[in-house]
Amino acid sequence: MRNDSDHNRSGAEPGRPPHSPPLLPIEARRAAAWCAAALLVAAVLAVGGWLCVELSAAVTPVLLALLGSALLGPLYRRLVAMRLNRSLAAGLTCAVLVIVVGGAGYIVVSALVETGDQIIASLKDAAADLSKHVGMAGNSLSDLATNAKTLVSKFGSTAASGLLAGVSIVGQFIAAAVLALLLTFFFLRDSDKAVRALHDWAPRNSAPQLERMARRGFQSIEGFMRGTTFIALIDALCITVGLLVLKVPGAFGLGALVFVGAYIPYLGAFISGAVAILVAFADRGVVIALWALGVVVAVQVLEGHVLQPMIQSRTVQMHPAVVMLAITAGASVAGILGMLLSVPLTAAVSGVLHELRKHYAAGPGTDASGGSGPEDSPTAPASS
Repeated sequence: MRNDSDHNRSGAEPGRPPHSPPLLPIEARRAAAWCAAALLVAAVLAVGGWLCVELSAAVTPVLLALLGSALLGPLYRRLVAMRLNRSLAAGLTCAVLVIVVGGAGYIVVSALVETGDQIIASLKDAAADLSKHVGMAGNSLSDLATNAKTLVSKFGSTAASGLLAGVSIVGQFIAAAVLALLLTFFFLRDSDKAVRALHDWAPRNSAPQLERMARRGFQSIEGFMRGTTFIALIDALCITVGLLVLKVPGAFGLGALVFVGAYIPYLGAFISGAVAILVAFADRGVVIALWALGVVVAVQVLEGHVLQPMIQSRTVQMHPAVVMLAITAGASVAGILGMLLSVPLTAAVSGVLHELRKHYAAGPGTDASGGSGPEDSPTAPASS
C-alpha cells in the first residue's frame, strides 16, 4: 500500500495527471508576450492619434499653448522672481507672445508677399534652364512654376465662392488663436496648482516620479523651442546677408522662408536652401548659384557642428532618423501643422522615456533625480 511519501516522490498529486512539458519553449513565450505588449501599445497610440485628429479643434490650441509657454516660460519666471503678481506676470508674458508672434508673422508674410512674384519668376527661369539639360523633368518644373499662382488664385476664388465656408474657416482660426492665448495664460499662472493637483490625484507614492517626468518632458519642449528659434534666427540672418552680398533677388523673402523652415528640422532647411540656390541660378547664373550653394552649406555646417551641439545637445537628444520618422508621421496625420508639432512632442516623449529609464535603473523606491533640492520636492512649483 502506497503512502503520501510515494506521491511526493512521483511528483504527481492524487487525481491529477503527471506533469507534462509546456507546448512552447520559454523563448517563444517571451517573444509572444513582447508582441502582445507591442500590439497593445500600437493600439493605444492609434486610438490616441485618432482622438487627437477628431478633437483637433481642442487639441491644437492646447499644443500651441504648450509651445508658447515653453518659449516664454523663462520670461514669466523672471517676472515672478521680480515679485510681480502671478496674473500680471502671465498677462505681460502673453502680451509679449502676441507681439513676438504677430511681429514675426508680419515680417515673414510681408517679405514673402513683396518678393513672391520675383521668386516664382526666378524659379520659372531656373526650370526653363534646367529643361535644356534634363528634358521632361525640367518641363514639368516649368509647368509647376507657371501654374503656381494660377492654382493659388483658383483656390482663393473657390474659397471666396463659398462665403459661409470661408467665414467658418476664419472664425475657427481666430477662435483657436484666442483659445491658445488664454490657455497659455492659465498654463503660466496656474503651474503650481497643476503640480498640487498631480500630487492629489496620483496613485499612492507615484506623484514625485510623475512630477519629474512632467518636468523633464516640458524642459525638452522648452529647450527645443528656445534652441530652434535662436538657430532659425541665426540661419535666416546669415543666409539673408549672403544673398544680399551676392545680389540675389528676393533675399529677404528667402531669409523669411529659411526662418520658417528651420522649425521643420532637416526637411525645412533642405527645401528653403534649394529654393535659394535655384533663384540664384535663374537670376545670376551658375557662378552665383555655386556661391549661394556655398553660403547655404556653410550655414548648415555651422548649425550642425556648432549651434546644435552648443544649444540643444543638453536638452534635446534625438537621433536624426527619429526626427525624420516623427516629421513623416506628423505630416501623415495633420499635414504642415503636424510637421511643426511632431518634433517638439517627440522631444517631450523622449525626455519622459529618459526619466523612466533613470527611475528603473536606480531601482523602485529610489529618487532617480539624484538630488533633494527644491526642484525635487513634491511641493515645488512647476518649471512652466
